[in-house]
Parts: sequence; structure tokens; C-alpha cells
Amino acid sequence: MKEALEMWKNTRMVALTALCAALYAALLIPFKAIPLIPGFTEIRPAAAIPILTSFMFGPAGAWGSAIGNLIGDFFGTLSAGSLFGFIANFIYGFIPYFVWSAIKKDADPLPGKISDWILYVMVLFLASAGCGFVVGWGVHILGFLPFSALANIVTINNFITSLILTTILLFLLYPRVKNWGILYKNLVPLTDKPGSWRRIVALVLIFVGVFGGILVGNLISLGFAGGTLFGPGPHPTSVGSLSLGLSLLPFFALIILGLILI
Repeated sequence: MKEALEMWKNTRMVALTALCAALYAALLIPFKAIPLIPGFTEIRPAAAIPILTSFMFGPAGAWGSAIGNLIGDFFGTLSAGSLFGFIANFIYGFIPYFVWSAIKKDADPLPGKISDWILYVMVLFLASAGCGFVVGWGVHILGFLPFSALANIVTINNFITSLILTTILLFLLYPRVKNWGILYKNLVPLTDKPGSWRRIVALVLIFVGVFGGILVGNLISLGFAGGTLFGPGPHPTSVGSLSLGLSLLPFFALIILGLILI
């Protein structure tokens, strides 16, 4: 997380953040007219961008994702939930580079071996679920939608889009960006990375926070709302419930702590 703050001192990283935000917003806005849940989310081919820019530009991809999503919200989905959308998309753009580099160090995120593909797919799903968890938790707390209605749709929408489009774009663009010398690791001097035990603890916290939050959130939401996996049931009384909000707060805290430590 330290790198995400210190990058603002680097003019080139700030410029890349603006580029990532503009690209993300430009791809989000046209699809506001094709909502999955009106007022909250839509079909998102743009979901490929945060993970792509994360792998290439590190924290610039995270900030660009958060800012770009907020800009997109001004074109039809701006609400109090946009704050959670900002945080969720920051996490979505933060996890790929930092989790990959914590495990693979300086290895390029272009999987070749089966083990690399497994890790790559896992990172994509972790980032997608992290985004889905935070935005689903937020809109539930605010009383807009049940957790299960949005968290699952965002998670699966982001994962499928990134698995297909991000992978194609990554293999096409990453080698070129590397040759141009504008990867994050080319632009910012290498800093001392956390020790191995700290990285392990950070990864465990992120995994438990994301997947534990998704699991517990669905169990509570479905149990009290009588819902289905992708939407509210006939008695969505749990929307805005304090029990779900407080129950998921520790998982959110674990994610943030993990991101700080990594």
C-alpha cells in the first residue's frame, strides 16, 4: 500500500493514472445503457481494463480503476454507493499486480506453465471477488440491494470478462509496453519488498477476507432475505440490516490490512 501512496510523487505514474482512468471511463460510459441491475451495474467489457493496467502499471492501474469508475458513475449510476464502488475498484486494480508479484516476484504475468495458469486464474478471481464483495456489502448497508443481488453478479461479470478479454489484451500489449520501458517496475525504483513471512500473512489475510466475506455475505443475505444466488427473494427484509453490515466488517478489515502489509 505504501507504493500506492508514494507513486503520486512520480509524474509519469500520475500521467499513467490519468490515462488508465480515462480509458476505463471511456469504455464504461457507452454500456450504461445496457444495465444488468438498473442504476447499479451494467454489462462491462471495460472490466478487463483494471486488471490489465494493474499488471502493467501497478498502483496507477488501481487508482485509475477507482477514479475511472467514479467518472463513469456520473453518467447514470452516481449514488452514495459510488464511495464503495471507488474502494471496490481500487481493490480490483490493486490485487492483480501486488498478489502476483508477492508470489512470483519479478516474473511477467504471461503464464506458460500449468502452475502459472492456475495462479493467474486464481488472481483474476480473487480480484473480481474482492470487488464484488465490497460493492455488494456497501449497497446492502445503504439499503439499496441485498448483498447477493450485486456481489455475485459483479464477481462473475468481472471474472469472465477479465479471463477472456484481459488475457488476450495482456498477451498482445504487455510485451510491447515492456519494450517501451513503461512498466511499473521500469518507471519506479525497486523498493525493499516485505519479508517472506509478511507476504504470506498478507496473502492469507486477503484470501480469508475476500472469500470469507463472499461466503458469509451470501449465507446471511440468502438466509434472511429468502433470496436466490443472483437476486432478492420474496422477502428482501435484510437490505440495510445491521447484522450483515457488522458481520462483514471484519472481512473488509482483513482485506485492507492485507493490502497494507503486502
